Amino acid sequence: MLSSAAALFGNPISLTLTPPPPPPLTLSLHFKNRAFLTRFSISANHDSIKSQVHLDSLRVLEWDKLCDSVAGFARTPLGREATKAKLWCLSQTYEESLRLLDETNAAVEMLKHGACSLDFGGVKVVLVESAIQRARRSSAVEGIEAVAVMELLQYAEHLQSNLKGAIKEDAEWYRRFMPLSEVIMGFVVNRSLAKLIQQVIDEDGRVKDSASPNLKRLRNQVRTLEKKIYQLMNSLVRNDKSVTPLLEVSTVDGRWCIKSSANEMTSFKGLLLPSGSGKGSIVEPLSAVPLNDELQQTRALVSEAEAEVLSMLTEKMQMDLENIEQLLNSIIELDVVNARATYGLAYGGTCPNIYLPGGHSSSASDAYISGNKHPQASYSKKSGWVLYLPKAHHPLLLQQHRQNLKKARKDSKNVTLVHPVPVDFFITQKIRVLVITGPNTGGKTIGLKTVGLAAMMAKSGLHVLCSESVHIPWFDSVFADIGDEQSLSQSLSTFSGHLKHISDIQLQSTSCSLVLLDEVGAGTNPLEGAALGMSLLESFAETGALLTIATTHHGELKTLKYSNDAFENACMEFDEVNLKPTYRILWGVPGRSNAINIAERLGLPGRVVDNARELYGAASAGIDEVIVDMERLKQEYQELLYEAQNHLTISRELHEKLLVAKRKIMEHGNDQRFRQMREISEAAAMARSILHKKARKQRESAIQSLQPTLERKRQLALATNATDNGENSTTKRRVSSSEDVKKSPSDKFELPKVGNMVFVSSLGKKATVLRVEPSKEEILVQAGNIKMKLKLGDIKT
Repeated sequence: MLSSAAALFGNPISLTLTPPPPPPLTLSLHFKNRAFLTRFSISANHDSIKSQVHLDSLRVLEWDKLCDSVAGFARTPLGREATKAKLWCLSQTYEESLRLLDETNAAVEMLKHGACSLDFGGVKVVLVESAIQRARRSSAVEGIEAVAVMELLQYAEHLQSNLKGAIKEDAEWYRRFMPLSEVIMGFVVNRSLAKLIQQVIDEDGRVKDSASPNLKRLRNQVRTLEKKIYQLMNSLVRNDKSVTPLLEVSTVDGRWCIKSSANEMTSFKGLLLPSGSGKGSIVEPLSAVPLNDELQQTRALVSEAEAEVLSMLTEKMQMDLENIEQLLNSIIELDVVNARATYGLAYGGTCPNIYLPGGHSSSASDAYISGNKHPQASYSKKSGWVLYLPKAHHPLLLQQHRQNLKKARKDSKNVTLVHPVPVDFFITQKIRVLVITGPNTGGKTIGLKTVGLAAMMAKSGLHVLCSESVHIPWFDSVFADIGDEQSLSQSLSTFSGHLKHISDIQLQSTSCSLVLLDEVGAGTNPLEGAALGMSLLESFAETGALLTIATTHHGELKTLKYSNDAFENACMEFDEVNLKPTYRILWGVPGRSNAINIAERLGLPGRVVDNARELYGAASAGIDEVIVDMERLKQEYQELLYEAQNHLTISRELHEKLLVAKRKIMEHGNDQRFRQMREISEAAAMARSILHKKARKQRESAIQSLQPTLERKRQLALATNATDNGENSTTKRRVSSSEDVKKSPSDKFELPKVGNMVFVSSLGKKATVLRVEPSKEEILVQAGNIKMKLKLGDIKT
């Protein structure tokens, strides 16, 4: 039962907690502008949760222990109480559950980021709450309370600054931390108040000497008086040692005295003060009385000066009280969220995908729950499942295992601890009732509790302890009938109480409820119990809850699957070789009785075993044989299915590897072709360079060999022109002049180059050289738009 304050947010609520029946404890809840809780309350009445049947269901599922476990991760006392209260308040709407999960996910991101960790261990929220209450009553706050307020302001500023730094580094963090980033960025921190408190109050909550000049003067006066009195006392003790050796200086109610351990007279006069122990005597010397009186008066003045400083701080707080209240409210709320997130990280939880029943269409496939070996082997699509819980752990079993492991390590014991076996629940939309059979201690009840706790954890904003993503409906309520006399009232241990409890469940369950029934129809004649169990389950399938899961030993309940598509069978696997349960679930086949076989394996006389089999009946034995065959076929099917899936996985991996290899081969071929083309291009460029060099050398050699021949031709032409008498005088003079120039010993003919300008005699103007062919003694020139081929002798350079 929660007995101290709990931080809640929103409207005042009443909660029903793990109750012994005694008189209800009722406190009141008060909020300021619906924002801050100044006093907390818990009301143990049955109006807070739907009904007593709902409360009993929470108790048998041990929801209170899980709440305590999660609350243990809160860092402040008020945060722990608020966490318990919020988890017990299972009245959230679907939208509120989504918001709680968003908060938890944001806190997980902040914890992973590191710089924005929500560790409120250094915030003394109880003292801050006390300071706020004093300020509301206009009473002066105490020093330690003022220090707590300062630390709250400083931590809030530090957290806000860290968040701003993370957002500045990457703006995406603001979205990832939502909605908590919005809360933190909305902090209103009075830095001047925090600075003022730091200036006048020390870390121990004492008012500093520097808080006011008057206080400093009075404290110096107190120290001076104490020094005088101490010197006086020492002198009296030294002077009286010879008469009364057992003397020591002491204080009584702030007055300096001398204490004697024996009832002996002292040499100085004084006032005899009462001794609390009755041994010895306490004397206030008369010479010390005036100093003690003055010291007491000065101390009173010091207290008044300190009170003035604290009153000044109180007035400053009152000016910003609303913001301080809201800040404390936000810190407690963040502590609750952080507790949920830290719990999920500590136990490897997964954020559940919750959906509102009715929002998804039914799946055409049959309902099925995979065994624990390979849960995700057959199913990847989750939208068709009403419940998808892969490898779900019972949170309290996992917690107990870790505690045992920690204790064994601490005690240095070499103990082998078996890790709790997770269970898999994959149930499609059309299934309404699940019937689980199997031997005692096989894990049926733990499976029920695991599903129930997972449903409530998802609704409360907690991560579910599963290894993969979780697809779970939002249940408005979870009802459980599990035979546990330590948790349920004594009436439920009787068959009538059992039926009354189930009747209440049926009346209160809705189309969004989860119903868990353990050993349905037990506690009475087996035939009547089986008939009642069949009727109850058929009723739940027709008009009852969204999903009902029931465990039973009645064989008749196993046949419901074959007459109603809303039913499905499952059983807890049992290792007959080692005579122990495996805690795994086999689906699609009903369980069978193992009592006679186990008795035979344990050495019960053969005559007794044979007689039991005979009494059990051949028909029942035949059914068991059919069940054995079905289990064997089922296991073979699962093994073959798993093997096929392994081969499929291997094939996919090989296919991916082949694609990668093909891509690498193509890239390598392209690289090789590119390298060859580059090498060929480089070789061709080198060959062209070599050819150009050789061609240039050949042209130069040909020109050199042609120069004597050209010279002889010019001389022959001159001789021919000289003997030609048919030319007129003008032509003779021009030719004579031209030949004279050509015959000039200083004129040497040079072979023109491409691009040079030469004079063409026949045109009477210059032309540009386009090509020179020394071997043919020809040249190609262009004059304007005319291109013409000439002999070397027809041009002048």
